[in-house]
Amino acid sequence: MNKLTEIQNELKAKKSCYNKFGKYYYRKCEDILEALKPLLAKHDCTLTIDDNVGHCGDYTYIESCVSFNDGGEATITSCAQAGIEKAGGMALPQAFGSASSYSRKYALGAMFLLDDTEDPDATNDHKPTPKMTSKDACVKLDTAKTIDKLVSIWNALPVDIKQVDEVIKKKDTLKTEFTTK
Repeated sequence: MNKLTEIQNELKAKKSCYNKFGKYYYRKCEDILEALKPLLAKHDCTLTIDDNVGHCGDYTYIESCVSFNDGGEATITSCAQAGIEKAGGMALPQAFGSASSYSRKYALGAMFLLDDTEDPDATNDHKPTPKMTSKDACVKLDTAKTIDKLVSIWNALPVDIKQVDEVIKKKDTLKTEFTTK
């Protein structure tokens, strides 16, 4: 399975989503598949994903199995499971879809040896990081000389700072100044 090893070494699946509550980035199943498709084509390999519903007592779960074939007779399979739980206002079909996506992501991660080196737990030196204050954010926003720069600075601000009224007012004031010039 030389081709699998090559794909494992080439695959870079970015973490495109941000969890505001936990303050970390994560990757979705779609992120992995998007990065994987060109590599499968390049190496002339195929990948299939199958979901099955399982039960253990009163517990229902989805098992996703990822099967990799490099064009030869051998196929390598990796499986992962995720429980089906209705959280928040989730309907049952959404709970099934969520569990399927989650188990697929972990089956793909195991197959292609995706690591979490960008995760906070992997890079955390356990030293407190200075938190940006609303005053710091306003000073940064004041450095903008164009609407494009204002947008760029705004987008780079931490999510929690963007929700502070003082910072929102500063951004809106500057935006008005730039658009009325």
